[in-house]
Amino acid sequence: MRHWWKFLGIGLLLFATVAGFWVPLTPALVHVSPDRIAPGSVEVAITGYNTRFKLGYSEVWLDNSGDLVCATAVQALDATHLRAKFNVPVGLQQGLTTIVVDHTDDGTLRMPEALWTEGLGSGVTSTPCRVLEKGDEHIAVGFTFPNRSILYESIRNLHFHVPMWFTMIALMGISVFQSIKVLGSSSLDQDLTAEMAVRIGLVFCALGLITGALWARATWGAFWTNDVKLNGAAVTGLIYVAYLVLRGSVQDAHKRARLSAIYNIFAFMLLVLFLFVVPRLNAIDSLHPGNGGNSGFNDLDLDNRLRMIFYPAVLGWILLGCWMYDLRVRAARLANALDR
Repeated sequence: MRHWWKFLGIGLLLFATVAGFWVPLTPALVHVSPDRIAPGSVEVAITGYNTRFKLGYSEVWLDNSGDLVCATAVQALDATHLRAKFNVPVGLQQGLTTIVVDHTDDGTLRMPEALWTEGLGSGVTSTPCRVLEKGDEHIAVGFTFPNRSILYESIRNLHFHVPMWFTMIALMGISVFQSIKVLGSSSLDQDLTAEMAVRIGLVFCALGLITGALWARATWGAFWTNDVKLNGAAVTGLIYVAYLVLRGSVQDAHKRARLSAIYNIFAFMLLVLFLFVVPRLNAIDSLHPGNGGNSGFNDLDLDNRLRMIFYPAVLGWILLGCWMYDLRVRAARLANALDR
């Protein structure tokens, strides 16, 4: 069955799309109030995300650089809200305190540096709180996506935004390969396949820019920022648009094929430079993970949950892009045959 790869691509895309939207995020703590505490009796309101506080029971404590302060009372108001009372002792050493909720169903949830404290003491000499040893923590049951600060639900866009760029790069790679063959053979058919690969690649470039803008709006607060990778992606798209303009300005077919092939080789080199080299320079500021000295996304996803959906999505979109490219080439060849 020679069309197996098309069915594989459709299956992978269906799997990645359904799983990308359906899999829930890991329970997490997202807000506490008040955000400042002082020695004495304190009541803290805790807000969770995708939590089930009404089910099971919760233990809550403060962690101030190893000094633990256990809640004297914990009340679950609903599935996402807790109220915890503390008798905060004098002696907390650090200015910022982590709040920890150990829930039987949601697992052990931490919100680092959630509370500001005076941090003028020399340490708490004794605490009634138990110390969680390795293996003592409750673990949330079920397959979930990581719940990361700032990203939250927008983390699902990883399965759509990044594969667009992988697909574009694969298509531009096919195009430059055909262009290199054009220089050795002067084949107009190979020139045609190089052009069609660029045209379909630009479709995925546009989709990458659109999904990236939506993700930027959700996480950075604006559809477009002065980010080196964003600007590099836009410039890359314009370089390939210029490739199509060049083709339209040369009438002689063989001359057009050779000029376009030479331009296409340099365009691909600039693509690699703008998307992979320049953004990774430590001297360059960038908001993208893995660029400008930032930690890569791999550092935030140590349990590989996203990768189980991400890699099938990448392969599925690349196969779809190749299918679109194949159809476009066949349609162009048919049009050329009819024009003769």
